[in-house]
Amino acid sequence: MTFNPLEQRGIPLDRQLRSWRELNVQPIDPDHCDPYTRCRVITMNGIEVEAILFSHQLARNTVDPEVKRKLASVRYIEAQQQKAVNWLLPGVSSVLETTIAYEQVAVDLTAWIARMEPDPYLKQAYQFGVLEDFDHLYRYANLYEMIEHRKAESIVDGLTEVMPGRPTKYHHRDPVDNVRDPYDKDATDPLSKLHALTVLSAEQQTMNFYMNTGPTYMEPIARQLYQEIGLIEEEHVTHYESLVDPGETWWEQLVNHEYNECYLYYSFMEQESDPRVKAIWELHLNMELEHLHIACDLMRRHDGREPQEVLAPELPNVLTFEPNKQYLRELLDTQMDLTTLGSGYVREAHERFEAMQEQIHGGEKPPSERVMAQHDEMFGREYRVQSEGEHPDPAMREK
Repeated sequence: MTFNPLEQRGIPLDRQLRSWRELNVQPIDPDHCDPYTRCRVITMNGIEVEAILFSHQLARNTVDPEVKRKLASVRYIEAQQQKAVNWLLPGVSSVLETTIAYEQVAVDLTAWIARMEPDPYLKQAYQFGVLEDFDHLYRYANLYEMIEHRKAESIVDGLTEVMPGRPTKYHHRDPVDNVRDPYDKDATDPLSKLHALTVLSAEQQTMNFYMNTGPTYMEPIARQLYQEIGLIEEEHVTHYESLVDPGETWWEQLVNHEYNECYLYYSFMEQESDPRVKAIWELHLNMELEHLHIACDLMRRHDGREPQEVLAPELPNVLTFEPNKQYLRELLDTQMDLTTLGSGYVREAHERFEAMQEQIHGGEKPPSERVMAQHDEMFGREYRVQSEGEHPDPAMREK
């Protein structure tokens, strides 16, 4: 059944404000919930954070007080949505357990989007990035066993494998080589715009999470690993945000943000296994439908255009959290040795890449390598979850 959010009316804005009692949601049970429920929570938190930050930036770049007031009204509701969504995460989970779930989101969300992306250049951007998040999951999983003496399989629950991706030490590139070419806003598939905004929002939230939680650890190796991977997440945000056409007006971007929120809440409502969480997705969808209509009205008034000119006529197939094991294994087999040069990809290390590697590593092993050495000293092995067999790359198979 097709669903066109432009034809649906949601809850009027003046009826969307919630009390503390309504916002005080019961968190999910980390030991019994569907791991993909947690992934959907993490994803929607990132989407809501991006919506709030974008609205603040738009407000800072308009002189119209009426626009500022309208943005503030919608933004406060978005902030309530963000609190309700993020507070679904349980306080009993450690930062590292949540981190592993963040990386499961990055792996399975980006892999699914890469599979579905119609534009070959954008598809390659997602394929490149997902192999790095895949390796981050592996490094954090080994750190988790070291300092909490627990196994990441209790979090990923057999849905996502844990083994080396493109080694984290090779993710440090000259910043100019993290900038990709943007899509053409007038020619690209509307689905591609939703994909780019979704992955950008998820990676931005991961970057923010690591920036703020990394120094809360006492263990030096944990602090160092968060610092290293936090820097790489900044590279990923640069990588993905540069895919968005900078020629999009503020109003185009606003309706894209609101339409994407409708798309994702609808997608997650359709597949959610937890009835209580599903009810939140449905409520927020009905709120976002109204936010979309407000954004459309602002676009008509200030851009002089109809939103239908830039938005999809109906929602695409729902975005789905599902295992991507074989797809990831194909990428591991064919793209492990890629790096970037300018806005493209190469297989050979080049002068800028080697200079960056030398400067940042300074001839020493980075934290991502040291965590593996310390894990091996403690357990005499690596921590992996390889449900589909040996690593596709013989060089990455456990010794």
